[in-house]
Amino acid sequence: MIVRKAQKTDASGIFAVEREAFSVPWSQAAIQRELQNTALTMYYVLVTDRGDIAGYAGLWHVADEGQITNVAVLPAFRGKGYGELLLRVLMEAAWRVGCASIFLEVRMSNLSAQQLYRKLGYAAVSVRRAYYSQPTEDACVMECKKERYCWSI
Repeated sequence: MIVRKAQKTDASGIFAVEREAFSVPWSQAAIQRELQNTALTMYYVLVTDRGDIAGYAGLWHVADEGQITNVAVLPAFRGKGYGELLLRVLMEAAWRVGCASIFLEVRMSNLSAQQLYRKLGYAAVSVRRAYYSQPTEDACVMECKKERYCWSI
């Protein structure tokens, strides 16, 4: 497995992961727009030795803040540390371009993701009521400041 910066040609592979990972996936057109907007976005993909995309992570960069859009790994590759690897690569890229803090939303029921985020230095800062649909669920808003980021693996 390798992690590399996503390319425009990765849109269909990212879309395949998106459909597997989320009850309300982004459209392939939305993903293509994200990959074209390199001034404000950064995306990384997890690629198998066969060249298939097994996961991805993305972030919007505005001024000195980052907003993680999605982190997703195909079910067959979960529980092996690949989500953490993707997240670390993405966060370190965000710090390099000047982000002082990074925000994300996570389903309140997604305790394993919240545990990973806390491991990396994120803290809960607020709740967005009924943020998610299918099923309707609150989101926990989490923030990681650069100085709180846990660098060790």
